[in-house]
Amino acid sequence: MNFAGGGFALIVVLFILLIIVGAAYLC
Repeated sequence: MNFAGGGFALIVVLFILLIIVGAAYLC
């Protein structure tokens, strides 16, 4: 369960980073 939580957190961080990079690229 701890591994699943860590994986979920990692996905969230990567998703947020993708949004930031995408916004910077569009702007």
